Amino acid sequence: MIKRFIYSQKVAPYVFVLPFILVFTIFWAYPLLDSFEMSFQKVALGQESNWVGFANYEKLLGDKIFLKALANSAIYMILTLVILIPFPMMFAVLINSKLMWGREFFKASFFFPALTSVVVAGTIFRLMFGEMEGSLINSFLSLFGIEPIKFLKGQVTGFVALLALATWRWTGVNMLYFLSGLKNIPDDYYEAAAIDGASKWQQFTRITIPLLKPTSIYVLTISIYAGLAMFIESMMLWNGNNSPKNIGLTIVGYLYRQGIEKNNLGYAAAVGIVLLAITMIINVTQLSISGLFKKEDQS
Repeated sequence: MIKRFIYSQKVAPYVFVLPFILVFTIFWAYPLLDSFEMSFQKVALGQESNWVGFANYEKLLGDKIFLKALANSAIYMILTLVILIPFPMMFAVLINSKLMWGREFFKASFFFPALTSVVVAGTIFRLMFGEMEGSLINSFLSLFGIEPIKFLKGQVTGFVALLALATWRWTGVNMLYFLSGLKNIPDDYYEAAAIDGASKWQQFTRITIPLLKPTSIYVLTISIYAGLAMFIESMMLWNGNNSPKNIGLTIVGYLYRQGIEKNNLGYAAAVGIVLLAITMIINVTQLSISGLFKKEDQS
C-alpha cells in the first residue's frame, strides 16, 4: 500500500515540490508573517511584548532618520540602475563581437570582483577613498594639484565612493546576464540586417535591445531589490553603521540599528515591512509596464 502510494503518478509531483514548499514555508512565509505581526507590537528581547497597533508605522512617518535612510536607499538604487544596466550591456555587446580578442580573459576579469568578499572589498575601498594624502584616490588627484578630499564625510563624495564600489563589484555579474541573453539571438538577424544596409548602431537599437528585453527586465528587477537592500557595502565603507550625519545609512542599516543595536524589534519589523512593500510596489509596477503580466495573443 505504501509502495503503491509513493510510486503513484498523482502523488509524485507533490513529492518533488514538497522540499521547496517546506523551505519556502519555514524560511520565508512564516518569518514574514511573524514579522508582520511583530510590527504591530512593542518587542524587545527579555521583555514581554505589547500590542501597540499602528504606532510603529505612525512613528516612521515622522522619523527623520528613517526618511533619510529611505532617501539614501532610493538615490543609491536609481544611480546603480543608471550605471549597472547600460554599461554592462555595452560591455557584453563588445565582448560578444566577433572582432573581440581575448574574450574569455575579459569575461573573467569583469567577473572576478564578484568573487571577492564584500567585507574585503569594502575595507579596500575605505582605504582607497581615505582622507589621508597617501590614499590612492587622493594621491591620484594630487597629480592634478587637487587638495585631499574627505570623501567619506560628504554626502555627494560619499555616494561617489559607494557607487564606485558597486560598479566595480557588480558590473561583471550583470554583463554575464546580458551575454547569456545575446547568445539566444540568432546571427541570421544581424546578417539579414547587414545585407539590408543597417549600420551597427541600427542593429544594436533595432535588434539587440528589443531581443534583450527579457534579460533587461530580469537585471532591472534584481537591481532594484539589490539597491534597496544594500547594507554591508555601506557598513564596511564607513567602518560601522554610524556614518557622519547618516550620509551612508540605508533602510536595512536603520533596521539593523533599531533591531540589533537598540533592541527595538517591533519598530525594526515595521521598517522591514515598509521596505518589502516599497520593493514589491516598484517591481510589480515596472513588470506591469514592461508587459510581463500581459497574456500573449493566441492565434
